[in-house]
Amino acid sequence: MDKNSGQKRAVHYLYPPVEPFDQRMLDVGDGHSIYVEQSGNPNGLPVVVVHGGPGGGSSPPMRRYFDPKVYRIVLFDQRGCGHSRPHAGVDHNTSWHLVADMERIRTTLDIDEWIVFGGSWGATLSLLYAQSHPQQTVCLVLRGVFLMTKRELDWFYGGGAGYFWPDQWARFADLVPEEEQDDLIEAYHHRLFCGDRATEIKYARAWASWENALASVYSNGAGGEPPAEYARAFSRLENHYFRNKGFLKQDGHILKNMAVLQDIPGYIVQGRYDMICPPKAAHDLAKAWGQMADLRMIRNAGHALSEPGISAELVRIMDELARI
Repeated sequence: MDKNSGQKRAVHYLYPPVEPFDQRMLDVGDGHSIYVEQSGNPNGLPVVVVHGGPGGGSSPPMRRYFDPKVYRIVLFDQRGCGHSRPHAGVDHNTSWHLVADMERIRTTLDIDEWIVFGGSWGATLSLLYAQSHPQQTVCLVLRGVFLMTKRELDWFYGGGAGYFWPDQWARFADLVPEEEQDDLIEAYHHRLFCGDRATEIKYARAWASWENALASVYSNGAGGEPPAEYARAFSRLENHYFRNKGFLKQDGHILKNMAVLQDIPGYIVQGRYDMICPPKAAHDLAKAWGQMADLRMIRNAGHALSEPGISAELVRIMDELARI
């Protein structure tokens, strides 16, 4: 189950940048239009890339994990972020809307079945999609597993990660009054949705910077100052989803429904020192998945997709799948 990857393996480099052969806005109803693009081989093996956040948006480097001669690469921006519109909109924006959007993308592009590739929140959404549409899911490739459980949210927004990064935690928590610090998700919600743009951006940047500061194992704790509009969409959407526990019916929803995926292979790439999504979730997922799960724990890696060991392992897996 645990292959201890990233130790004695040859380095695999990202593929050269490729340009999309198809870009479009897809009307998915409820006043939302989402950005969808295709690159690589139009007749190749379809793979859909599910970005993180919620609210992170897709980016051109995400195309580089796939051999463009082999794969038909589908990227999209989830509701409310990236090129999708309305920007930072949370109405009619739940996990189940996004699952339905993915299925609409598949049918619109006339794809019978595809590989689902996602990290962090993208892993969450990938699992929810596969559990809803197992017949259309050939394989799952997941990174930095997040299962949208209370335990995980408490870790990151309740002070657990703050034990390792006390200075960054203080900067994040102390931005709200002490009497509100027992529920930072709710405290930030009031400010991210207050209607005053300057206040929303101030707290959006603080929310995003807390996460950015912990993303890499090589981090010096600097979260930077994300661009205002990106930070606003990212932080509002994350807060909206986390405040509503991902709109899942029960805590532990994904693990309790893993029987649906017992015949679908899954690769899990997890940073050993992931401070945002600790390895316990990846271990629990692999255990619940059973023999079809291939957990590859990456030594000396944190959460970010760009971590060298994580990037190398993801490219390696996609190359392995291309040869099957």
